[in-house]
Amino acid sequence: MENKGNFGQAASAPAARERPTLKTIAFMTGLGVTTVSRALKDAPDIGAETKERVRMVARQLGYQPNRAGVRLRTGKTNVIALVLSIDEEIMGFSSQMVFGISEVLSGTPYHIVVTPHSHSKDPMLPVRYILETGSADGVIISRIEPDDPRVRLLTERGMPFATHGRTDAGLTHPFHDFDNEAFAHQAVERLVRRGRRRIALLQPPSKLTYYAHIRIGFQTGLHDYGAEEVPLRINTDAPLADIRDVVEVLMRSPNAPDGIVCSAGSAAIAVNAGIEAAGKALGRDLDMVSKQSVPILNWIRPEIITAQEDVRQAGREMAKAVIARIDGVEPELLQSISQPVWPEGDR
Repeated sequence: MENKGNFGQAASAPAARERPTLKTIAFMTGLGVTTVSRALKDAPDIGAETKERVRMVARQLGYQPNRAGVRLRTGKTNVIALVLSIDEEIMGFSSQMVFGISEVLSGTPYHIVVTPHSHSKDPMLPVRYILETGSADGVIISRIEPDDPRVRLLTERGMPFATHGRTDAGLTHPFHDFDNEAFAHQAVERLVRRGRRRIALLQPPSKLTYYAHIRIGFQTGLHDYGAEEVPLRINTDAPLADIRDVVEVLMRSPNAPDGIVCSAGSAAIAVNAGIEAAGKALGRDLDMVSKQSVPILNWIRPEIITAQEDVRQAGREMAKAVIARIDGVEPELLQSISQPVWPEGDR
């Protein structure tokens, strides 16, 4: 590891060849190993100036506690495991969540370990692995189902965890969610405001909890604003090429919608491609509303009406919830829901 401190050539050579340890910091600071260890743990009997000097050297060396040693001493791993879907991630959703989690963990002893997982595989596999190996102190999972077996298993095993999404089976657990019901209702309102009355919904798969939230908001919006649904027989888990093809066929049909609500930012790119393949244009023949986690869709098509889903904030909230749960905070105090954020001129 490169030594970024200004300690002289002779001192930097050992640090460049091997992982910095407490002995390395002790050598650099002229302190004892025990003093260095206690300073890094913020012991009250160590002076503030000494603590700052030790921390500065530790940062410059890139020192990290040895996890195996920490686990032997405390029974903890200082790891938060994020089980994350890797399927056709092109809109920054996953990276934004990781950034948010990392922002919170950076001020703690915890580290994030990402466990990639495909939604086409058994979702229990990564959770069982974490539980069986004891490889984490807490877990974050997404793609939540109404009666999610992962939530039940983690609860039964007493593993601290948080979910991106809610369950609906009487289990109380930490979560952060996006108000998809509000998003869908507000999306219909914005389309009707532009004179659109025949609206299609690209919805999530029905096995996920937020499918019901999206459907309730969409159907309530249709009723409240006097619009009707045009069925779109595909969901956001389908390959993007398939979404494009289905949308093209629908837009060429006599039953083509004049508005579309898209419940995933990456899928909106495929929807737009299908619209254009059918010879139609957003803003002229129809309008589309989509949520997004990073402001990219409007670069591709400024005509797309977008709502921001702050996935980075979701990551922060879930990281804080897991740490709090590890510390014994009751789960009902660790639940939050964020609202869609619309552009200034479209509220």
